[in-house]
Amino acid sequence: MDRVIVKKKWNTKRILTIAGVAGITALIILSYYSTSGNSKLNVDTERITVSEVKEGIFQETIPVNGIVLPVTSIYLDAQEGGRVEEKYVEDGAVMKKGQPILRLSNTDLLMTLMSQQNNVYNTLTQMQINSNNAQQNTVSKLNQMADVESQLKEAERLYDLNKKLFAEKVIGSQEFRQSEINYNYYLEKKKLTEQILYQDSISRLQQATQDKQSYAGSQQALNIMQKKVGDLIVRAPVDGQLTSLDAEIGQNKNKGERLGQIDVLSGFKVRVDVDEHYISRIYPGQRGRFTFADTTYQLEIKKVFTQVTNGRFQVDMEFVDKVPKGIRRGQTLQTLLALSDERKSLLLPRGGFYQKTGGNWVFKVSEDGKRAYRVDIQLGNQNQDYYEVLQGLQPGDKVVTSSYENYGDMQELVLK
Repeated sequence: MDRVIVKKKWNTKRILTIAGVAGITALIILSYYSTSGNSKLNVDTERITVSEVKEGIFQETIPVNGIVLPVTSIYLDAQEGGRVEEKYVEDGAVMKKGQPILRLSNTDLLMTLMSQQNNVYNTLTQMQINSNNAQQNTVSKLNQMADVESQLKEAERLYDLNKKLFAEKVIGSQEFRQSEINYNYYLEKKKLTEQILYQDSISRLQQATQDKQSYAGSQQALNIMQKKVGDLIVRAPVDGQLTSLDAEIGQNKNKGERLGQIDVLSGFKVRVDVDEHYISRIYPGQRGRFTFADTTYQLEIKKVFTQVTNGRFQVDMEFVDKVPKGIRRGQTLQTLLALSDERKSLLLPRGGFYQKTGGNWVFKVSEDGKRAYRVDIQLGNQNQDYYEVLQGLQPGDKVVTSSYENYGDMQELVLK
C-alpha cells in the first residue's frame, strides 16, 4: 500500500542556502555601516575623560622659562693691557665703588709716562727761558725808549733856545736849522721806538700764550698717561657683588679683554626665552605670572631683543610690586606670559584629543550619556588649561577630551 511522504521544510540544502544568504546580508550590512560613516566602537567610560564645555574668562598665555639676573650687570674690561701682578679679592666678594680688584703691570706704559713727565719739565723750563728773554728784551727796549726821550728833550730845549736866538739874530740860520733837524730826528725816533715797544709787547703776549698752550697740552698728555697707568689697578665701578673674575697672577691680559662682572644688588630681572613664532606678538608692557613658594607674582616685559638665535629670542622682564623673598641669581622661573587681555569666552578643557583632530572635530557625548558621536568644531586660541571654542559646541555640552589614538576612523563611541 502506497504511503504519503511528508516533505521536510528544513532540509540541509535549505539551511545552508539560508545561512549563506544571511552571511552575505551581514557582510553587506557591515560594509554599509563601515562605508556610511556610522562605524561604532565600544568604549569603557573609566578609560576616557569627559569634560564639560562652559563659559568663563579666557586669556591666551604661553609657558616660558626665564633665568633670574640682576637688574644691572657691569662688565669689567681691561682698560690697558698688562700682566696680572696681584689680586685683592676673589669671586663673590661684595665690593664698594672704587675698591681695588686686581693690579696689572705694563713696562711700556711706565716708560711712556716717564717720557711725558720729562716733556712737561722741558716745556716748563723753556717757558721760563722764553719769559726771561722776553723780559730782558723789553727792559732793553724800555732803556732805549728812555734814552730817546732824554735826547728828544735836550733837542727840544736846544731847538726852542735857538729859535729865540735866531729870531733876535744872535745866531745864524745854519745853527738854527741844525737844532731843528736834530729835534725832528729825535721826535721821529721816539715814535719809532714807541712802535717797537708796542710790537714787543704784542710779541711777548703771543709768546706767553703759545707757551701756556704748549704747557697745557703736555700737561694734558701727562694726565692721560697717569690715568692709563692708574687704570692698571682695576677698581669696582659701582657698589655690587663680584660674580666672576677671570684673572690669575702671571696671566697676560690684552687691552679690552673681559676680566669679570659686577652685579648691582639693588634688584633682579628675569631674562626669558620665547619661540620666534610669537615675535610679532611680544612687546614691552605685557605681563606674565609665576608661582614661587605658593605665592603668585607678576612680571612685566621691559625690553625685547629681536635677534633670533636657534629659533628663539629673548625679553627682559621685571618684577611688579614685589620681589619674592629668597630668590637668587641664576634661578629658573616657569612663567605664563599673557598674549591677550582677559575676555569672556566658551571654554573647552585641554586634552589629548587635539593631537588626533587638530581641533577640527571632537566626540560629543549624547544627552543620555550612552554614546558619543563625531561633530565638527572650530577652536581659537589656547592657554595652559583651555581651548577657546569658536564654533560647533554650546555651554553644557560634554566632550571626550582624552586621546583618540585608539579610535581609528570611528564615527561613534558606545559608552559602557
